[in-house]
Amino acid sequence: MESASLDFFRSAILTPSPSGYEQPIQRLVRDFISPHADQVRTDVHGNVIASLGDPQGPRLLLAGHCDQIGMLVTNIDDNGFVYAQTIGGWDPQQLIGQAMSIWTDNGPVPAVISRKPIHLLNENERKQVVMLEQMWLDIGAKDKAEASSQVRVGDCVTLNLQYRPLLGKLVSGPGMDNKTGMWTVIEALRRTAQQIKQQAQPLTCHLHSVSTVQEEIGLRGAQTAAGSVKPHVAIAVDVTHASDCPTIDKNQQGDIKIGGGPVIYRGPNMNPIVSQRLVDLAKQHAIPYQMAASGRATPNDANVLQIHGGGVATGLVAIPNRYMHSAVEVISLDDIHHVAELLTKFTLSLTPGCDFTPL
Repeated sequence: MESASLDFFRSAILTPSPSGYEQPIQRLVRDFISPHADQVRTDVHGNVIASLGDPQGPRLLLAGHCDQIGMLVTNIDDNGFVYAQTIGGWDPQQLIGQAMSIWTDNGPVPAVISRKPIHLLNENERKQVVMLEQMWLDIGAKDKAEASSQVRVGDCVTLNLQYRPLLGKLVSGPGMDNKTGMWTVIEALRRTAQQIKQQAQPLTCHLHSVSTVQEEIGLRGAQTAAGSVKPHVAIAVDVTHASDCPTIDKNQQGDIKIGGGPVIYRGPNMNPIVSQRLVDLAKQHAIPYQMAASGRATPNDANVLQIHGGGVATGLVAIPNRYMHSAVEVISLDDIHHVAELLTKFTLSLTPGCDFTPL
């Protein structure tokens, strides 16, 4: 992985992007990919769409959402404590005892979430699961006036953003879902541009790598991006649950290993020819891969891409992720490198003669 690309990934993990508040990370995306794309534009929804190749060729949309789960300030009480609702799907137990950041117009304000110490909990309280409504953010303010001078209703909140290398090529931090997928589709365009320049031959498809928004609250960005791109073929990239850790049932979730390579999905939400083409390309180019299946509409961008307009030949490639929607999500740098490489090979192989009609 080139150092500039790794720096881009690290910066993305350290940049806030709760759904609806993706502007900081989208500025980062535009700055990184603009030198490599024919065109980079931002639509009214906030999607960043980078394009490359022949406008007369088949339109390929690669989608990776850049938004992460977060919170949203809803009230400040008289004592200066800050209350918030969630953006996206949270397990409230993940929030107890966490360091948080409230992102204001003047920069981040440090905050914490906790609860009464165990010494002060009665017997019933110790048995109860803490509800979100029982939590608050403490920024250290002495009263409402001081808190309101720093924070206002509508400011977004994230876990304390961090990028922590673990052993080997594993890294941990909040927001791996799905800044990893966003990175792969943007990096695939950069690698495609690099290869066609080195080989001095044109790209025969029209690639649109899209950093989509608001996936965590209903797949919204992918839906509007498809409306403007009108793709013939689309591949969504998101994280999936790694099952190589305790307590996860491989019989239901599949045998998915961190570091095992891209996860190629089969099932009714995926075009069978696209899925097989991804497998064939992985084999042809010695890219490690894993297989997974979903018998329903997937809870990610592939869902809305497939049913856009008259239908889009859609594939789904996933990145193994441990501890999803937590402060310590874990992924492998090798996996995201291999996903980007697989997407690049798919892009370079796409020609006007390709037919994805399942017969």
